[in-house]
Amino acid sequence: MNRRSFLSSTAALAATAPFASSLSAQSAPAAAPTATKAPRKNPKGFMFATLTSETSKKLSLREKFQLLRDAGFTGVEPSSAMNQAEVLAARDATGLQIPSVCIATHWAKPLSDPNPATRQIGLDGLLHGLRDAKAYGASSVLLVPGTVTKQVSYTEAFTRSAAEIKKAVPLAEELGVVIAIENVWNQFLLSPREAVEFTDSFKSPFVKWHFDVGNVVNSGFPEHWIRTLGPRIVKIHVKEFSRKLRDTKGLRDGFKVDLMEGDSDWPAVMGALDSVGYNGWLITEQWRADGLTDQAYLEKLSAKLDAILAV
Repeated sequence: MNRRSFLSSTAALAATAPFASSLSAQSAPAAAPTATKAPRKNPKGFMFATLTSETSKKLSLREKFQLLRDAGFTGVEPSSAMNQAEVLAARDATGLQIPSVCIATHWAKPLSDPNPATRQIGLDGLLHGLRDAKAYGASSVLLVPGTVTKQVSYTEAFTRSAAEIKKAVPLAEELGVVIAIENVWNQFLLSPREAVEFTDSFKSPFVKWHFDVGNVVNSGFPEHWIRTLGPRIVKIHVKEFSRKLRDTKGLRDGFKVDLMEGDSDWPAVMGALDSVGYNGWLITEQWRADGLTDQAYLEKLSAKLDAILAV
């Protein structure tokens, strides 16, 4: 290239430089916005049966409900054995909501019992709880469906409990209250896939699941259950479990650990709940250590729930 050709080429490049620069700026990818996770707004509830201190036993039902309200809880889960009029009065006086009712008969009179008369009592208890739930404005009842024992085989528990629950489904549908089955240490429905099979066998949107986080930690991983159960989950029990305490002190001692100090992987649990679109109640069913007043304990527990919501 001679001098004249070089100068001509240089001038041409200079003339196109502004256009090239503009094109490059337009085609460059924009900086990705900083991801901001929306705060979770799951309402916080308390399982009433776990308020068992000696001081709380001296309080009226309204005073107990007020303790929960003052500590930052917005809901309470009563038992179907409680007096309906008293519960309604305490609810209305304090403004607490009642999202769920725990069936009182399901342990003593299981739906899987060999005796038809016993099963009838269990069924009557479930029907009573459904009516309580409707009166309280609760959207579900918590049901332990049955138990496997030396005298009751797995197949018998499945068949009997399914038959009794089917008898209650018409009332559940009429009232608009879900029968929510809980995973507990009943030697029954031991995996999430079995839980799905059992729940789906009723072919009704009014039979779903009340998932207990702590009850799974002994033998599995709550986040796996959550992703498998998915939209079947209508309520969550928040509970802690320590495998170390289980191994050193005994199986049930595994529950004797403060919330967020055991082996429940709360970031994984909440991430799994987010992934299945759960935005419902978190209801505590947590072991309580001695040494705190009722007010201090409940405020601490409420703050722990806030911390779980924020993970």
